[in-house]
Amino acid sequence: MNRQMQHNTWWTPDSFSARKPHLAGRQAVLRTWRKWFENQGFDEVETPCLQVSPCVEVHVRGFKTWLEGRKPGEGREVWLQTSPEFAMKKLLVAGAERIYQFAHVFRNAEVTERHQPEFTLLEWYRANADYTSLMDDCAALLALAGEAAGRSKVEWHGVVCALDAEPEKLTVAEAFDRYCGLDIHAADFVEAAKAKGFRVAEGDGWEDVFFRLMLDEIEPNLGRGRPTFLCEYPVSMAILSRAKPTDPRVAERFELYVAGLELANAYGELTDAKIQRERFKIDMDIREKFCGERFPVDEDFLKALEHGMPPSAGIALGFDRMVMLATGATDIRQAQWMPMVSL
Repeated sequence: MNRQMQHNTWWTPDSFSARKPHLAGRQAVLRTWRKWFENQGFDEVETPCLQVSPCVEVHVRGFKTWLEGRKPGEGREVWLQTSPEFAMKKLLVAGAERIYQFAHVFRNAEVTERHQPEFTLLEWYRANADYTSLMDDCAALLALAGEAAGRSKVEWHGVVCALDAEPEKLTVAEAFDRYCGLDIHAADFVEAAKAKGFRVAEGDGWEDVFFRLMLDEIEPNLGRGRPTFLCEYPVSMAILSRAKPTDPRVAERFELYVAGLELANAYGELTDAKIQRERFKIDMDIREKFCGERFPVDEDFLKALEHGMPPSAGIALGFDRMVMLATGATDIRQAQWMPMVSL
């Protein structure tokens, strides 16, 4: 039976039985993590899946639907959330201090062995905390996931990583220097990449080359042997993050990598509503240029920032990916109770 047929008939006893060990691991990690958050004084929250805006990320596609009004002819467009981020930040403004959520999120046009259009995202926020505190959270949760699933070392496409090892901290600039021999802050970054023999297509700009090198040269080397925190992204690539006070070229942002696979994205949160609005416009202009569409702005979110959001740190972690690694699954659908749909 081929893979497509297996997922079309996931409900047959034989097919489901093959996935049960991964699902047992999922439940074990879920229970362990919930207990950890409870012991850390977090509240588990639930926010609506329907939002007025799906996100502000240039390269993410959303699912749009229509909300009927109380009277005939009334209504508005709404979107399935790509993240509960805006809603959870509103809770921080309201006075919540430590919150987390296992949220169902939806991203269109994402179907691979590590992507599904609907998946579970774990997000948590700490008010009055620095974003580096989230690194300690991640290290603790990775070790607990390994214990819960009975697998302290995980592997993805031949890359092995120990979940209980002390994570490496590496800045984006250091990564480009180490693996590409390039200075991302140099004015001749694109020309230098071309001179070193990296592929640079006609008309490629700074971001085109940056993302290509990240994908081909850097990401495969991250999280080898031990987890990696890739931090201090260029500020233009962290729309919701504040700039680092000691170096305004970079943002208080890190991504967590395990065995070459990106698991989480964290920010020292931007709380300035004026700067946030300006960044929204810049990214939506880019989105309209390349994708031919704009997402609406969540004005209620900006009003909440104006009202006053405390200095905070927040992070989103792909829970299905974590389960996939921790249980030795080779496809993200093996780590989910059932696949969404088959194309």
